[in-house]
Amino acid sequence: MVFSSLTFLLFFLPLCLGAYYLVPQRFRQARNLVLLLFSLVFYAWGEPVYILLMVFSTLVDYGHGRLIGRFRSRPRLARLLLISSVAVNLGLLGVFKYAGFIAAALSGLAGLPLAPLELALPIGISFYTFQTMSYTIDVYRDKVPVQKNFLAFATYVSLFPQLIAGPIVRYSTVADQLAGRHETVPQVAAGLQRLIIGLGKKVLLANSIGQLWQTVRDTPVSDLSVLGAWLGILAFAFQIYFDFSGYSDMAIGLGRLFGFSFEENFNQPYRADSVSDFWRRWHISLGSWFRDYVYVPLGGSRGGAIKTWLNLLVVWFLTGLWHGASWNFVAWGLYFGLLIGLEKAGLGRWLSRLWRPLRHLYTLQAVLAGWVIFALDSLTDIGRYLLLLAGLGGASLADAQSLYDLSAYGVLLALLTAICAGWPQRLAAGLDRRWENRLRPAWLAIVLLLSTAWLVEMSFNPFLYFRF
Repeated sequence: MVFSSLTFLLFFLPLCLGAYYLVPQRFRQARNLVLLLFSLVFYAWGEPVYILLMVFSTLVDYGHGRLIGRFRSRPRLARLLLISSVAVNLGLLGVFKYAGFIAAALSGLAGLPLAPLELALPIGISFYTFQTMSYTIDVYRDKVPVQKNFLAFATYVSLFPQLIAGPIVRYSTVADQLAGRHETVPQVAAGLQRLIIGLGKKVLLANSIGQLWQTVRDTPVSDLSVLGAWLGILAFAFQIYFDFSGYSDMAIGLGRLFGFSFEENFNQPYRADSVSDFWRRWHISLGSWFRDYVYVPLGGSRGGAIKTWLNLLVVWFLTGLWHGASWNFVAWGLYFGLLIGLEKAGLGRWLSRLWRPLRHLYTLQAVLAGWVIFALDSLTDIGRYLLLLAGLGGASLADAQSLYDLSAYGVLLALLTAICAGWPQRLAAGLDRRWENRLRPAWLAIVLLLSTAWLVEMSFNPFLYFRF
């Protein structure tokens, strides 16, 4: 089940909210139980078998957290327990997400007769695995108290608003909220507003422009024109942003409906003026996770230029691999690691002296090239597509299909560009508060109505996170 479905919006969510608010607010544990049961149903809707895997991960990390807390006075034993917890989590992730990739790589590189495992990828395993690992690591670091209430911990792990597509919510963010949150009318109203905005971004914007990317993606690279290639990668850049940020908005809004406050996951990334700045704005929860649990423990930037570069490459290799078990994701991660390393080594200082529009142009070109690597599975096709964008592929500048796509999607592309540039936010900021309060309910109602109509009429509603 996904948020952008009629089943979720018309049946699951109303039933969950009704059951949740029928329980008096003072019975916090009972409300947690309602959330836990509905979250298990939410996950089991599409993953009836792998719900056992999530339950097992929950038991493992709950038990390890209790043991680490108990033996904190014995550092060596506590460290072994932490290693055990991390090993189990990464082992599960490795078997279900990377075993086939590793077997294929060893077979191809070393000639070993290894048959890849045919295992379906449990949806959201990368998200909830990182969340549970953050708990045991922070308990070991004595940054959070041990959670002795299994119901509260299980609710944290399985909480359906952030279960299958993030944001990656650390235990430290919601530890107090699990026991002491208080839902208020303004908070619920803000949650509904954020949910509707996210739904509109996903359904009306991401799905609409995603159809253009699908058309280009289904066309052999050799048959594309330069204009067609540019339209395609722009469409993918907009689709993945509005899809992912829309889903994060829905998750944050849903969290507020149940009294939880999740941290932001996006901050207008396409307005960045460097690659480093872009990654401070995009998927913030993942970037901060790798910074705090991988980059800083490795030494960060404290060991000199060479050590910093190595740390960055390790982090970005893992970041790429986190997104999927494929060589293009590895190449994508190393590509951004290299660019960020160059910016830290001096490119960033040089860029800072440039006119801001030029810095912005450099960033967009670098990010769009990265999206080519991310979106295409074949390294050969990636190379051809990048040459095509540079006008070096020997293809025509435009053809009938690309001109038709430009006429059909040109207005939408302009609208998405304006939204990413922050123009609607500036317009809203300039409105009188009284007009804003009058217009906002009508605007939200229109977005909700149009989104629902799209879900009823259209079959194109992709879920981009199945590989995560």
